[in-house]
Amino acid sequence: MRIERIDDKTVKCFLSNEELEEYDIDYKDFVMRSDKAKEIVQEIMVHAEEEVGYKPPRFAFDLQIMMLPEKGLVLTFSEKDSEMKDGDQLIECLKEMKRLLQKTREKVNMIGAKEGDAQSDKAAAGNDAAKSVENNAGKAKKAAGSQPENRPGVAVFAFSGIGKVMEFAAALPSNLRVDSILYQMEDLFYLYLAKGHASYERYSRACIQALEFGGLYTADERQILLLQEHAQCLIAEKALKKLKG
Repeated sequence: MRIERIDDKTVKCFLSNEELEEYDIDYKDFVMRSDKAKEIVQEIMVHAEEEVGYKPPRFAFDLQIMMLPEKGLVLTFSEKDSEMKDGDQLIECLKEMKRLLQKTREKVNMIGAKEGDAQSDKAAAGNDAAKSVENNAGKAKKAAGSQPENRPGVAVFAFSGIGKVMEFAAALPSNLRVDSILYQMEDLFYLYLAKGHASYERYSRACIQALEFGGLYTADERQILLLQEHAQCLIAEKALKKLKG
């Protein structure tokens, strides 16, 4: 493990292939944020503080991963800026929409569980449910619309297998007009998902669904360029439509 101090807020850690084998870990653990990867990151932070005087941020840091073919990988840790970045902005928007949509589902399910009630009660409950759905949908749209005008419209999601990507594609509406490209690096599959001609609300819903089948890899353009450089492109356009069949 070799640690290099870049500046006050940034440090790099070089892990050789031998060290990765010793730790029984590889780059996909860091991409998928596995428990094993979190333990290694904590160990790296301790070494960085002892060896180069790096003070880990109190709350959070950005982690960039770069493969070194036949050598290992480089992990770059940098303190998050106080200003919200595209990736953070996208995640916050998705979290809010997911919370509101989940709340709507819970209310509808509660109403469905009362089907044994009198017809009049069911009718009243149905009206309440409709209002609840309408109100929560409005809140979700408002949450998405409350983001700044330069809302991020590009993200890459990582999946553990092609089957997961196909399941995600099958779960999406057939008329969803997003742009999508599929990449592969080692045994992970990366789906580039851009807003395209879809509304921001529909694009956000698609991103929320992607989190049910995989994990967010990045919404950072620099990381996307690195992926495009090192990964194999399997489907160059309309990946979701082609996988949906």
